[in-house]
Amino acid sequence: QVQLVESGGGLVEPGGSLRLSCAASGRFFRINDMGWFRQAPGKEREAVATFTSGGNITYGESVKGRFTISRDNAKSSVYLQMSSLKPEDTAVYYCNGGINEYYWSSVRVYWGQGTQVTVSS
Repeated sequence: QVQLVESGGGLVEPGGSLRLSCAASGRFFRINDMGWFRQAPGKEREAVATFTSGGNITYGESVKGRFTISRDNAKSSVYLQMSSLKPEDTAVYYCNGGINEYYWSSVRVYWGQGTQVTVSS
């Protein structure tokens, strides 16, 4: 069974940094696009950053210049380096990945369980 597992969340003061990690486990044929989303209380889930299988990277407007997404295909992992954190970055962060479980199967989007990031003094 394919799973995405996040780690690295926590409490950080404004202006601080955190690095989130997400690794895919289980048996699968290929991982395509991977990305990070977040959801704050009372708000809709929003896209934070995406790293396509072709190497294209996009960021949400609110995190440009502060967050950096990277991936390690050999480790089936995606990372999010967050710097200059603000209280409004407080949210549950989710990673996702478009995965072909078998060579003949279509892409299915998998989500991690989420990791809490709290920015507060």
